[in-house]
Amino acid sequence: MAKTTGPRLTQPMIRENDALRPATWDEAMDRATRGLRTQIDQHGPRAFGMFSCSKTTNELNYVAQKFVRSVLGSNNIDSCNRT
Repeated sequence: MAKTTGPRLTQPMIRENDALRPATWDEAMDRATRGLRTQIDQHGPRAFGMFSCSKTTNELNYVAQKFVRSVLGSNNIDSCNRT
C-alpha cells in the first residue's frame, strides 16, 4: 500500500502570501480561470497545451480537445491514444 503524507484535501486551497488558505469552489475556479486567461492574453493561446489520456472515455477526450480548441484557442493537445 502507498503511504500517505497527510490528510486528504476536502476543499480547494488558495495560496496567498506564501501560505495556503481554504477557499470556496467558486473562488478557486475563478482564480484558475483568471490565471489561464492572463497567460493566454500575455503569451497567446499557443502558450497552453494539454495532454489527454487514452485510459479515459472517448467522450472525456472529446470534451478535453473541445475545451482546448474552442475555449483556449489552442491546437496544442495530444494523447497517448496511439499506443
